[in-house]
Amino acid sequence: MLNGKPLVLLSLILTLITFYKWIVILYCVFSFLYAFGTLDGRSPIVFQIGRFLARMTEPVLTPIRNILPRFGNVDISPIVLLLLIQYVVVPLVVRLYIWLVIGPRVSF
Repeated sequence: MLNGKPLVLLSLILTLITFYKWIVILYCVFSFLYAFGTLDGRSPIVFQIGRFLARMTEPVLTPIRNILPRFGNVDISPIVLLLLIQYVVVPLVVRLYIWLVIGPRVSF
């Protein structure tokens, strides 16, 4: 039987994935507010938050942008990233979690 450490690790991974999804959503909202002039880019705190969100999301969004065709000024890479996380990464982690709890005898 498992001693619980892999389950804690998988729970931590799912929590980090959820946290990252919220960072991507915040990045989208922040970029919209900045583009429409609601946020002042000269404010140091706004600049720091924007830089943090960009550093967290851009390394993942840039390869997606390179693959996707251009849709004018609309950037759909965050939507694609969120869909990939929701429908590819999370189910894989959940299946691994089930495999660790029940055992390898269960077929997927």
